[in-house]
Amino acid sequence: MSDAHAHSVAFVRESEIPPAPPPVAETGIVKWVRENLFSGWFNTVMTILGLLVVWYLLSGLIPWIVNGTWTGEDIRDCREQLQGSGGGCFAVLSERWPQLLFGFQYPDYLRWRPSLAFALLFLAVPPVLFFKMPRWTLIATAIYPFLAYWLIWGGTALSPIFVALGIALGYMVFTRVERRGFVLGLLAGVATFIVTLWVGGFVIDAGRDFLAIEAVPSRQMGGFMLNMILGVVCVSLSLPIGIVLALGRQSRLPIVKGFCVVFIEFIRGVPLITLLFVANVVLAYFLPPNSNFDLIVRVIIMITAFSSAYIAEVIRGGLAALPKGQYEAADSLGLDYPQAMRLIILPQALKISIPGIVNVAVGLFKDTTLVSVISMFDLVGMIRGPILSSTDWTGVYWELWAAACVLFFVVCYGISQYSQWLERQLRTDHR
Repeated sequence: MSDAHAHSVAFVRESEIPPAPPPVAETGIVKWVRENLFSGWFNTVMTILGLLVVWYLLSGLIPWIVNGTWTGEDIRDCREQLQGSGGGCFAVLSERWPQLLFGFQYPDYLRWRPSLAFALLFLAVPPVLFFKMPRWTLIATAIYPFLAYWLIWGGTALSPIFVALGIALGYMVFTRVERRGFVLGLLAGVATFIVTLWVGGFVIDAGRDFLAIEAVPSRQMGGFMLNMILGVVCVSLSLPIGIVLALGRQSRLPIVKGFCVVFIEFIRGVPLITLLFVANVVLAYFLPPNSNFDLIVRVIIMITAFSSAYIAEVIRGGLAALPKGQYEAADSLGLDYPQAMRLIILPQALKISIPGIVNVAVGLFKDTTLVSVISMFDLVGMIRGPILSSTDWTGVYWELWAAACVLFFVVCYGISQYSQWLERQLRTDHR
């Protein structure tokens, strides 16, 4: 009886069974492939077709890269080395890379200066783009534009010094006078800046040899360096100008609103290439005789005006997306208009406008290649002009354009990735 009774008692486990791993088809890459690539007959067919297209492209691209040659003085040497293997003649890149980066007129013994300016860019940009950088690092950002100008263009260091001094004094005067009125403070700051430059002109004339390095005319700028100069400067200037235009378009002052509306609508209704022709040809008729208005400065003005109009509309959309309660909250706190915009309205509007602003920035950087139509030898101008017109590299196309695509893709992809990171950092609605 005792044995039968013992077998009738249920078994009770005293330790927990270790969890079993999930099925292979329900985790990892297998699950992702099954759900995203082969979830149905249509997706399965499209996946197979896509793989066939990728295989077809890579079957021609990989041998072209692997069998290519990077040595040779001209196209004839490339053909002798390739011997019909179907590889690319990448020797044109190793032979002409200085021209692709710096143009064909920038002195070769001075190329270290724009290279140093480009390297310093990676020290000046992070304090503005990333939040956790120490505030004192903004000093490098403030100094960089003037140092980079001096390195690339050369001449006396007094010119960028007095421009920096004028901006600093103008900002100090603006902050002091702003309490009596924003417009009055703005006028006082601009007047201080102009007076500082006027006084600096006499000092520069008397001290042209002060920290002077060899000057390089703007006509000698070229290559991808010119695209970087135009892209960085125009994007940096168009963002604050676009904010001012967006706020001016919503102003209650008829003159300010009318000027901003006319400017934005006119610029948006004119192609950029037309503005570049105006900068190159038409502006000369409105300048005094024997005046020398730098071409790059004229192009920067036109490209900045063009992109500012589009950024203004993007930011205006962000302002319109904010609920009216945000404006009422600023009024209830007793904030005046500049304080409300700086502390409450603009931070939220700019966060909403990040995708649109990045879209304009990427398009602007790619549009810098249009300067080649006004005889400025940027990267595209160098390829279309001096390199392809040379008898040494006649018939070499794909290698040069592929290199240009890679350079522009790296910059534009970096901008896009930063914008996505910034959106994730500012995403506070569901945290």
